[in-house]
Amino acid sequence: MTFRRRWILAAIALGYATGVNAATTLRDQSIEALQRSLSDGHTTSVALTAFYLQRIAAMNHRGPALHALIAVNPDALAEARASDRSRRTRGPRGPLEGIPVLIKDNIETKDPLPTTAGSLAMTGNVTHRDAPVVARLRDAGAIILGKTNLSEWANFRSTHSLSGWSAVGGLTRNPYVLDRTACGSSSGSAAAVAADFAAGSLGTETDGSITCPASMNGVVGLKPTVGLLSQAGIIPIAHTQDTAGPMGRSVTDAALLLGALTGRDYRSGLDRAALAGKRIGVLRFKTGSQPEMNRVYAAALARLRAAGATLIEVATPDMDPIQKAEQQTLLEEFKSQLDAYLSAAPAAVKTRSLSDLIRFDRASPAELRYFGQELFLQSEETQGTASKDYAKALAMARRLAGRDGIDRLLHEQHLDLLVAPTATPAWRVDIVYGDAQGDSFTTLAAVAGYPNFSVPMGQIEGLPVGLSFIGPADSEALLLDCGYAFEARSDGFVAPKFLPTVDRGLDAP
Repeated sequence: MTFRRRWILAAIALGYATGVNAATTLRDQSIEALQRSLSDGHTTSVALTAFYLQRIAAMNHRGPALHALIAVNPDALAEARASDRSRRTRGPRGPLEGIPVLIKDNIETKDPLPTTAGSLAMTGNVTHRDAPVVARLRDAGAIILGKTNLSEWANFRSTHSLSGWSAVGGLTRNPYVLDRTACGSSSGSAAAVAADFAAGSLGTETDGSITCPASMNGVVGLKPTVGLLSQAGIIPIAHTQDTAGPMGRSVTDAALLLGALTGRDYRSGLDRAALAGKRIGVLRFKTGSQPEMNRVYAAALARLRAAGATLIEVATPDMDPIQKAEQQTLLEEFKSQLDAYLSAAPAAVKTRSLSDLIRFDRASPAELRYFGQELFLQSEETQGTASKDYAKALAMARRLAGRDGIDRLLHEQHLDLLVAPTATPAWRVDIVYGDAQGDSFTTLAAVAGYPNFSVPMGQIEGLPVGLSFIGPADSEALLLDCGYAFEARSDGFVAPKFLPTVDRGLDAP
């Protein structure tokens, strides 16, 4: 029996063992609403967990076949029963007591599940330990429901990759339009939340891997300031840009999840009047590059103005030198940090270095079925962080994106924050040519290490698009607050319809 099939059968068995129907009262509910139902005794964590397991069993590999999950935690119902007992005897441990959440499969959990990064080379990577970010969620009472699919190796393997695809999990489908990309690399974390497989999820981002999937899957996604959350127990790309971050169906969900991850209260400060008096810099895609976005973005800007914000047009910094310095930095950090991670992996993991991985992929047809490993090869050719050019490239990237980028824009115009379209609408999946690589505004904040918060701002032909709130370092509370005020004046989360395509009738007479 294959690795994937084993965990799908576990999901079905767990889901139906409870005999709980997919009650409409649990559909598309916020974390806060579910917590009220749990506290009032209207439902239990066992019932809620079983509801999500049934959704997963019916839709992950059946029905729309979203492939948003790689593995279901076989201990999930036992954790839910323990949570119900704890609630009865001691009260809730935290704001996530009894709430099922999903974890991207490049983040370690102590459950009997491997952390694969989507690679067949890592199916033996069962560490039996929680990454600190997962431990924080458990301490707040969360139920770890399973591991989500992702772009293999967090989309750092090929220059012609197919976002949302991994050899272990297959291709994550966008629940809004199934033949469109779910973006990546946290594709499964975003698609699963949109499809109501869990109340929230944890993703990771190096550049766009939380914010792009959040935008294209109609959910909220926060990339925090680098360093706010521990990177331990997460398969790395580059420590200067890597971070975990929360994804949910509402700004409040994101605030509660981030609060659990940090031990801070981001929820109580949320204010619908937060945009009043704010000075906001407006970033735009290049003129004419995305005409279909104009209407949706204009409407979003109008809502910001109506909420009392002053909008100031600002010019986008020259991205070419930033992206060049970023690429060099990522290639060199990846080699050093992945080698260190693999050398300490469990003995069942036979690939102990990047060079081992390259050989494994060459010997594994399933790994290279759709695209190659150009980034692996480029990274292996570097000297890692020992390179004499590494520190220079890192310093340049940080300066251009941070001090001379976001910081300069904010200072010159006396701005509180910036807004921008997070990314284009989801492009059609193309297994021949790979990702279309549409415009996005993820790189500035990613390279600077600053927070970026994507909130749904509308749809184009049924495809969601997000509005990014970008601020200086450690401005998560500000971004959540402004996102909350914007969400209150917009449609917020709109449940997906699992459309097969939006291109039907395109060639009709």
